[in-house]
Amino acid sequence: MKRILVVGGSRYFGKTLVTRARDAGDEVTVLNRGSGAPPPGVGRLVADRDDEEALRTALGPRDFDVVVDQVCYTPLQAAVARRVFAGRTGRYVMTSTMEVYDPATLPAGLPAGLETVTATATRSGSGPVPVPVTEASLDPVRLPLAGAAGRPPGDRPAYVYAEGKRQAEALFLRDPAFPYVSVRAAHVLGGGAAEFTGRLAHYVERIAAGTPVDVHESPYATSFIHHREMAEFLYWTTDRTFTGPVNAASHGAPDVIALCEAVAAQVGRDPRYRVVGEGAAASPFSFDRAYAMDNGRASALGFGFGRVADWLPGAIAETPRAAG
Repeated sequence: MKRILVVGGSRYFGKTLVTRARDAGDEVTVLNRGSGAPPPGVGRLVADRDDEEALRTALGPRDFDVVVDQVCYTPLQAAVARRVFAGRTGRYVMTSTMEVYDPATLPAGLPAGLETVTATATRSGSGPVPVPVTEASLDPVRLPLAGAAGRPPGDRPAYVYAEGKRQAEALFLRDPAFPYVSVRAAHVLGGGAAEFTGRLAHYVERIAAGTPVDVHESPYATSFIHHREMAEFLYWTTDRTFTGPVNAASHGAPDVIALCEAVAAQVGRDPRYRVVGEGAAASPFSFDRAYAMDNGRASALGFGFGRVADWLPGAIAETPRAAG
């Protein structure tokens, strides 16, 4: 039995992780701002994680075998957590994102050795040729610090999200206070209405209605993972000893056209496309750059990923359509 603290854990695969750990016999506690009551048999602490004093007060003398941090988005949050949980946990697992690899959000003038992220694909007569990125493709410790200590944050939401995760990883990895893992998650799908981003619903609704989907001329493949598989992977990491970044993605990396075809097979209507110009916004999961992930490290460590092709039809079928 492990004593596990989940920071966040009130929605989507975080909720699944909490019940998975509880059902395995672990002593599970969630910590959040009171956004939702945990399931029966799970402890609860209420605090704003940004408030260091309030966080310490909520924790009291408690310590844990593992902390799983679902909602660390900024280096400030990482710094608070690093100070507060030093000496309180034997392992810290942070849910990060594949967006840390996105060439569109990486700063110019990368240190030597990081350029591989921006050169992950070439074009030929047959279109994109993706080269999946490994964990070694990006070492956030080698990136310049943000804010007053380095470059200012960008103003685009995608940049802010990706850069926040990169900087949070960097802070935990510099002079580690405890064994630390950053799980770089692929795009998480499935769960019907629980999939709160609405990205898969975007395709289901548009294709079912005959509305064109905005795509790039030669879209690149990307990585996905089912929400239950993501929760299972996070739980798996709590019982291991490896540290550092690890990619979490199901086998297979479809592009947006393959995704649309899978949706079409479920809704019974052929997709229509509208090609957008270079640099223009497109539908979710249509990418004009490559950063699909290699899941080889996690596989070698013993985790058995499923295949996107096996679970995607079910995820599409359970996605609600807009009324009318």
